[in-house]
Amino acid sequence: MADVKTAKKKSRDEQGNYIFNRRFEPFGYLIPFALGLIVFTIYPIVNVVIMAFKEKYRLSGRYDGFGLYNFEYVLANDDFRNALSNTFLYVFTVVPIATVLAILIANLLNQKIRGMAIFQTAYFLPMVTSSIAVGLSWRYIFNTQVGVLNWILSVFGINAVDWLGASGARAPWNIVAVIIFGIWNMLPFTIILLLSGLQNIDPMYYTAARVDGAGSRMMFFRITVPLLAPTIFLTMIINMISAFKVYNEIIPFWSGRPGAMNNVYTMVYFIKEQFYSKDRLGFAAAAAIILFLIIFAFTMLQRFVQRRFRY
Repeated sequence: MADVKTAKKKSRDEQGNYIFNRRFEPFGYLIPFALGLIVFTIYPIVNVVIMAFKEKYRLSGRYDGFGLYNFEYVLANDDFRNALSNTFLYVFTVVPIATVLAILIANLLNQKIRGMAIFQTAYFLPMVTSSIAVGLSWRYIFNTQVGVLNWILSVFGINAVDWLGASGARAPWNIVAVIIFGIWNMLPFTIILLLSGLQNIDPMYYTAARVDGAGSRMMFFRITVPLLAPTIFLTMIINMISAFKVYNEIIPFWSGRPGAMNNVYTMVYFIKEQFYSKDRLGFAAAAAIILFLIIFAFTMLQRFVQRRFRY
């Protein structure tokens, strides 16, 4: 009897250990990831929010108290207003144009013709190249004297444009140069996503449309675009978030300065300057919170439009 009781007790202990291990063992594997998430993600986010409300916060840790002074200063700052207007102009110009061009190019790349792999490689090369290195190349393309772009314009009888110079009251061509480079830089990733979406469309729809006598244009607008709509919305959300954080596109053109006359400030450049160059951590944190709220609002708006869109 004693042996039976011992065996039953051992069986219950083993069953209890099995249940305990089954329930709590996965948490042991999650601890390293959770610690990394807390230290490198959650803590910095919370710290930035707190820092944004510390008035005149400096790297030494001193501040004058809690309040909204940082937000008031940032919103009244001329450089921030310039950054806000330039960023919005960049986003609402680059994202739509890049999306339309990417749809057309992806549709062409989806055609089964000889030598298409060469064109696909050519379009995707910028994606695996450093944006700074590519920006330095574009700096020579925009050169007033020997730039390829001005040479192309001269072929059509158009005078050379001072893309990166300080000509004019506020050097208006500076932001245009950044927009042109931004469109080109955004195309590869957008084309890849749209091309994958095109390849997931069932050819049966096109076959049925051809039987009914539909032309290529009608099939593009009645079949391709509606079925590609989820991917289009996805790319627009991703590209919009990326465009709001424009920074690397500016650095190589003016050797780290925001334009020839400091007229191409962007939100991220303003945050970086306040944080690193001017030791105004509170102002940088407040600007970062404003940028986050803007991106969050536009992302939610696009998701709302996507849910309302019937495709």
